[in-house]
Amino acid sequence: MNIPDFTDTEWQLVNQILFERYSRLVPLQAVDVDLQLDPASQALTTCPALYWEALGAEFIVAKVADQRYRCQFFYSAQEQFGTGRDVYDNLGDCVTTLLRLQADHQSTRSSALTETLGTQTPAQDEDYHGPLVI
Repeated sequence: MNIPDFTDTEWQLVNQILFERYSRLVPLQAVDVDLQLDPASQALTTCPALYWEALGAEFIVAKVADQRYRCQFFYSAQEQFGTGRDVYDNLGDCVTTLLRLQADHQSTRSSALTETLGTQTPAQDEDYHGPLVI
C-alpha cells in the first residue's frame, strides 16, 4: 500500500492550527510510523506522519490513506491517548480535536496533581524554629 506524503497544503494547515493554539511557531517534523491498519491482520503499514512536542506532550498525526488521518498524543509509553475516533477524513478536524482533547486532559491532570498536593500538609514538629539566618 503506497500512502502519499503530506502535501504542502496539509503542512500549512497544521502549522496554522498550531500557531493559533500556541501563539508561536511549533517545530513540525515529518516522520514515518508503523500502524496496524487492518484489525483482522497483524501486518504493519508504514505511514507518513507529522510529529511535534508542546507543553510536555508529544503529538502524532498519521496519514493512513489519501484524506484519511489518525492521531494521538502521549506523555510517555505508558500514557498514550487517542481521540476515540479511528479515522478522520478532515485534517483540520483531526488536529483541532487532538489539541482540544490534550488541553482538556492537561487541565484535568493539573487539577488532580494540585488536589493531591493540596491535601497533603507537612508534618508539624513543635520543636522546629525555622532556619538560622546569619
